[in-house]
Amino acid sequence: MTLLRYRDRYNALDLLLIRGLAANTGRLANIAVGAIMVLGGIAQFFPTSLSAVIVGVYVIIFGLIVAGLEFLPQVPDYVYRYASFLFSFLGRGIFYIFVGSLMLHGHVLQYIAGSIVGFTGVGYLALEFIPSIEPPANMREADNTWGAEQV
Repeated sequence: MTLLRYRDRYNALDLLLIRGLAANTGRLANIAVGAIMVLGGIAQFFPTSLSAVIVGVYVIIFGLIVAGLEFLPQVPDYVYRYASFLFSFLGRGIFYIFVGSLMLHGHVLQYIAGSIVGFTGVGYLALEFIPSIEPPANMREADNTWGAEQV
């Protein structure tokens, strides 16, 4: 009887550890993708042209937003309202594919960075269709405000 209790506690502790590891893995992946976006945006500046600079600035801003969301202890309400797509696997996956395709231009390193961001987006799209995987806590909070317009 006592052995059974220890085994149940071990399984519960193991399950909590796995869930915590999965949540931290998602955060680290988003921070890494944000850093790759910033570096890829800087790489867009070479060779210099007006369109490359504009795309580079946008990619840098997107990367700072993606990485910055992981460092905020409490996400402001206006972020849920205006960027709610970042709080679902489907929306974040499509966003990563879009930004990754913007980065596919010019040098080999830009192709590598764009491919990493794009394939991460494909991974997020796949997570959307796996019912056993729950979204992280910051993505679940957005469900409460989806479509809730304030007047």
